[in-house]
Amino acid sequence: MTRTWFAEAMTAMAVAAPLTASAQAEMRAWNIHPDGYPVTVAMSYFAELVQQGTQGRLLVKLYSNGSLGDQPKAVQMMKAGELDLAEFNLGPLSEAVPSTKALTLPFLFRDSKHLFRQLDGKLGEHLEAKLKDAGYVVLGWYDGGARSFYCVNKAIHQPSDFTGLRIRVQQAETAIEMVKLLGAIPVVLPYKEVGDALKDGRIDCAENNLPSYESTGHFKLAKYIYLSNHTVSPEALVISVKAWKQLSGADQAVFQDAGRKSAAKMRALWNQRVDDARAATAKQGSQFATMTDHGPLIARMRPLHQKYINDPLTREELFTILMD
Repeated sequence: MTRTWFAEAMTAMAVAAPLTASAQAEMRAWNIHPDGYPVTVAMSYFAELVQQGTQGRLLVKLYSNGSLGDQPKAVQMMKAGELDLAEFNLGPLSEAVPSTKALTLPFLFRDSKHLFRQLDGKLGEHLEAKLKDAGYVVLGWYDGGARSFYCVNKAIHQPSDFTGLRIRVQQAETAIEMVKLLGAIPVVLPYKEVGDALKDGRIDCAENNLPSYESTGHFKLAKYIYLSNHTVSPEALVISVKAWKQLSGADQAVFQDAGRKSAAKMRALWNQRVDDARAATAKQGSQFATMTDHGPLIARMRPLHQKYINDPLTREELFTILMD
């Protein structure tokens, strides 16, 4: 009887105990992108590194293509503990930490190298601390792409060429104000309607990154591209603070290392994707004009930049960027 009681007690303790070296746990990770997209490939690489680094104790199961829902749904699932990891753009991050809105300002970063020099340094450390307080631990900064303008019937070569153009923008304050300051007319439309709007003349131009310009087929309708790189923004691979605290110190180190390596892979894949998109669309007749002097356009953005500099929520982030 003594041995029977002892065996039952040991079994109960094993069930209640935290993960051991031989236990295995699955963690759920979300992203909105399809298979083969740089984000999805990089997150799969992250999952492999975690499995290797934890000797198979922790498995990251990836749910891509928004299969669990859209981004707002994923945010709610993470808050409810139904998701452990996700790759988000600045939308939910700026809702959690308003100061990240500074990163959406137009003509703030010269290019992605400038952006990541900041995010891999003091600015990144500053934002990561704020995001952790809000419930997100940043494991890696991914490339959200550089956005440029593309138009149907008019090539843009100088600031005055924007005057009167109807340009589709996202429902975002900085995008709407940017277009107004350029002397153009902002038209807010759902992204899925952009192709039809270019076709039926509701808009003259749109703006996005080159891979999106190619993958949507917009290059077939809008042949004139002005490579303004007006918005260069990041995305982030994050783990919820709740899931993070359940990891041991050694496993947290594995996740951080895997996050950094996946971010480096994603950025390299993205750069190649941009080059491929430009080559493919040029072959189909797209005409590219490169911005050589940002000065005149940056000058037009002064009221918008000044507004964010005057805002105590974003002032510190902007000064960090502008002092670089």
